[in-house]
Amino acid sequence: MSLAEFESLKATVLVAIFLLAAALGFVMRETRFCTMGAISDVVYLQDWTRVRQWCAAIAVAMLGFAALALWGQLQVGDALYASRRLLWLSALVGGVLFGAGMVLASGCSARNLTRLGGGSLKALVVLLVMAVAAFATLKGITAVARVRWLDSVQLELTTLALLPEMLSDAAQWSLFATRAALGFGAALVLLVMAINPMRGADRRWGVLLGGVLVGLCVTVAWWLSGHLGLVAEHPETLEQVYATTYSGRIEAFSFVSPIAHTLDWLMFFSDRSKVVTWGIASVAGMVLGSFIHALWRRDFQWQGFADRLDLSRHLTGAVLMGVGGVTAMGCTIGQGISAISMLSLGSFIAIAGIVLGAVLMLRYLASRV
Repeated sequence: MSLAEFESLKATVLVAIFLLAAALGFVMRETRFCTMGAISDVVYLQDWTRVRQWCAAIAVAMLGFAALALWGQLQVGDALYASRRLLWLSALVGGVLFGAGMVLASGCSARNLTRLGGGSLKALVVLLVMAVAAFATLKGITAVARVRWLDSVQLELTTLALLPEMLSDAAQWSLFATRAALGFGAALVLLVMAINPMRGADRRWGVLLGGVLVGLCVTVAWWLSGHLGLVAEHPETLEQVYATTYSGRIEAFSFVSPIAHTLDWLMFFSDRSKVVTWGIASVAGMVLGSFIHALWRRDFQWQGFADRLDLSRHLTGAVLMGVGGVTAMGCTIGQGISAISMLSLGSFIAIAGIVLGAVLMLRYLASRV
C-alpha cells in the first residue's frame, strides 16, 4: 500500500465512523437510550423498560462481535480491551465514580453529547469539564494516583481476560466452539430478558428497536475499525496498524477519552501532530446526529442551569465521570456495550461498579429531597 492509498483509507474510515456515530446519536435521542435513565427508572419507578433496551443493545453487539470474530473479520487479540492484565480495582473504582458522576451530571458522556446536539448548554459545560478531568487522569495529576494506587493492583493471567479465551484455556476446549457457545448463548439470554417481560401495554417495541439499532451501530464500528481499517503493512513503518485509532488497536464506541482528545485537538489545532482520530470523529458525529434529530423533531432549544446548586452538581458529576471513565477504561457505552460484547471480564466489573455508583447516588439524592 502506498502512502497516498493509506491516507485515502484513513479518510474513508473517518467519514464512515463519523456517519455511523451520527446515526447512533440520532437513534439514541429518538429512543431516549440512556443508561443512567434506565437505572433511575428502576430505582424510582420500578420500570424496567429501558433496562431491557440496554440488554437488547448488549445482546445484538455480542452477536455481532462473535460473528465477526468467528468469520475472521477481526483479530480479537488486537482489540483495545483484550489484555492479559485484569485491572479489577481500577474497573471497580472507576465504575463507581463514573456511575455516581453520571447521576449528578444528568446522564453519561454519550447522553450529554446527544443533549448538546439538542441545545443544552449544561451538557456543553459538563463535557468540557469532563474532558479536562479525563485528560488529567490520562496524563496529568490524577494519572499519578491512578497508576500508583489502582492500576498497580492487577491480576496477571495466562490468557486474555476474555471469558471465551479463559474457559477454552481452562477446559482445553476449542476456542471457536467456546466463543460461539458463550457469545451466542449469552446474547440469546439477554434477548429473552429484553423481549419476554414485554406484554400487553408494556410492549414498547420502539424502545426495544432503539436498543437493537444501538447494538448494530457498535457491531458496525467493530467491523470498520478491525477490518476496513486494518493495514497489514504501514507504508512507512511496514508494521501492522489500524488506521485512525488513537491506541493503534481495534476500537469501537466509547465517549470519555475521545472527548478529552477532541478538546486537545481543538486547543492545539495548528500543531500538525494533532490529527483527527477515530474517537474525535465519533464525538463530532454524535453531536451532529442528535442536532439533526432535534431539528427534525423541532424541539431544539437552548437550556441553562437552574441555579448554583444545579451548576455545582453538574460540575462535580463531570469531574467524577472524567476521572472514573478513564480509570475504568470506558463509559456506559465503552464498557457497557463495546467491551462487554467481547465478554471481557473487566467489563463485568466496570458495569457492576457503574450500576452500584449510580444506585448509591440516586438513593442519596432521594434522601436529600
